[in-house]
Amino acid sequence: MDYLLASWNLENLFAPEHHPGREEWIAKAVARELAGWTPELFQRKVDQLAAVASGFGAGEGADLLAVCEVENAFALAELARALNGRLPARDYRKVHADATRDRRGVDTAFLYDASRLEPVAGETFSHFVMRRTGTRDITQQTFRTAAGIEFVALANHWPSRSGGHKSESAGFRATAGETLGYWHERIREVKGRDTAVIALGDFNDEPGDPSITIHARSTRERDDVESATSARFYNLSWNYLRQEAVTRAGRRRTLYGTLYWKGNGYVFDQILVSRALLAGSGPLQVVEETACMETPAVMVNRSKNSGPIRFGLPRGDAGRNVNPDGYSDHFPVSVVIRER
Repeated sequence: MDYLLASWNLENLFAPEHHPGREEWIAKAVARELAGWTPELFQRKVDQLAAVASGFGAGEGADLLAVCEVENAFALAELARALNGRLPARDYRKVHADATRDRRGVDTAFLYDASRLEPVAGETFSHFVMRRTGTRDITQQTFRTAAGIEFVALANHWPSRSGGHKSESAGFRATAGETLGYWHERIREVKGRDTAVIALGDFNDEPGDPSITIHARSTRERDDVESATSARFYNLSWNYLRQEAVTRAGRRRTLYGTLYWKGNGYVFDQILVSRALLAGSGPLQVVEETACMETPAVMVNRSKNSGPIRFGLPRGDAGRNVNPDGYSDHFPVSVVIRER
């Protein structure tokens, strides 16, 4: 049986302005950028995201979707509801731990199809990424397949490149990499060295940056991971460098990243897998050639210097800063895991 696992930075999926469930400190932090974020705009954003996510896997949707930049359980539940409406065969539910220390309160989380996967009770964890100011946590969840096979998924959203990637922010992502690497090792110690582990998300660094290669212990060399006795990750994102896509106008173009900034493409959205998903002796195995960016034509900007068509936030001016026909500033990424 095959399972499609995906990851997507949802680009600021906040509940509407003045949402009654919003914590007071978050309300103060985002007051200006959510001014004019009406229930109608929020619902349009949810519907646009669901339109793309329901198209994963040739129109069948993902079995597991790791998300980041979602504000709270309400926003996540609304996305699950919209997806279930588009995909009646699915039963999407959420794994969400509202423990973030991010300055705007955005979380990492999972949506999973309860008819295909079961979250193991008592195995939901939020791993703090410690730094001087608050940042996003790494959400860890063990899932069990219908055949009873377990794997551990970690949803990531590492500190931003504010100030430039060579500024002091690089140290914060190094800390995030060390945090991911540490918990990868702990998972192996607690659950066994042959435990299947997959880390997905927006790492805010590229596959060759030190936070990924040195601190998270990830590599593009498959045999280095297969032969390793310690915790190493194989980085599948090298597979979708220079991926071709079709724009909504029907033109073909090559993509150089999962998002674009000032005309340049960056591969921030990555998929890292452990040795157990590579070695071939275990019950689960990654189908490496399926690793890709999800690039529906409606989402692909026609400009060679631009990536996905973003939705945006009002930031004080909804008319100027929101595109209701947009989606997110990141392309989703996905891969197939095969149960043998």
